[in-house]
Amino acid sequence: MTNAISRFHLAFPVADLAQTRSFYCSVLGCAVGRTSDRWIDFDFFGHQITAHLKPELCASSLSDPSDPSATNPVDGDAVPVRHFGIILDWQTWHQLVDRLKDRALPFVISPHIRFVGEVGEQATLFIQDPSGNALEFKSFRDESRIFAN
Repeated sequence: MTNAISRFHLAFPVADLAQTRSFYCSVLGCAVGRTSDRWIDFDFFGHQITAHLKPELCASSLSDPSDPSATNPVDGDAVPVRHFGIILDWQTWHQLVDRLKDRALPFVISPHIRFVGEVGEQATLFIQDPSGNALEFKSFRDESRIFAN
């Protein structure tokens, strides 16, 4: 067995492929992989995510973080239950924060440090893509703490 980390694949619904491509490429800096008229593969920080055109699956309250039934409390934040994201290194996370602020992108949960002074201390932020999919970007100063209790 190697020390390489396996890559994940995630597929998710979107309402508009052009808006999705613009957001993931221009805002997040993802490269495009294979595409069709119904889906787009993105290089999401070294992992493969696939946006599938399914507008009817994007109108659910499950993607609305303002709906309290779609969130759970985590260290004082109403965290969208349905979300995906990535753990970035500390410097990359801060560069992303700057890029999102420069674009005046609205935050679902503003960038901050969660679990301050605890073993799970982490930088976190939440945004939504144009289809309402919630994304979390987090970082640990000490990556050995990612799975620590």
